[in-house]
Amino acid sequence: MPRTWLLSDPVRLADPTPLLCRLPRGAAVLLRGTAPEVAERVARICRVRGLVLVVGGDGRMALRLGAGLHVPDRSSVRNILPFLLNRRGKLLSAAVHGRAGLARARRLRADAVLISPAFATASHPGAPGLGPLRWGALAQAGARAAIALGGMTAMRLRRLPPQWAFGWAAIGAWQGCGRSATVSQ
Repeated sequence: MPRTWLLSDPVRLADPTPLLCRLPRGAAVLLRGTAPEVAERVARICRVRGLVLVVGGDGRMALRLGAGLHVPDRSSVRNILPFLLNRRGKLLSAAVHGRAGLARARRLRADAVLISPAFATASHPGAPGLGPLRWGALAQAGARAAIALGGMTAMRLRRLPPQWAFGWAAIGAWQGCGRSATVSQ
């Protein structure tokens, strides 16, 4: 299970290709709203570099790329049934913003939950973060590998309850970093 995740974003990071070299082997790359040609290129690089590819919200694309699937909390997933029927050990993650997301992750038997926003984030200006205590309560209730998302860096991971914080995910932390932001798994 990856402890470090890079997320793409249609607005903030449509093409994560230039950042893949910053990720440690075994890290996850979660593609959200990515153009098919970018997804194909990222999939090739992930295979070569030993990164775990996860596709957000599209089960058929995940299967076509040999990737895992990420289930958003507040939107539907296209072609989830074909993915679930043909998963064959591929990672299944789910976004969690509250108890309803946790229930969905349990029903799907997700391997990991991305709980957000842990802290204030540029993706949602002005929205408050959960903070360490509320984030930890959701992570504990999730009973899955809990990945912190939202205003995260490797340093901020230390502010979350270590018994529940399995790993961290980010968009912006990878964009502004130098090689020093690369962390081992």
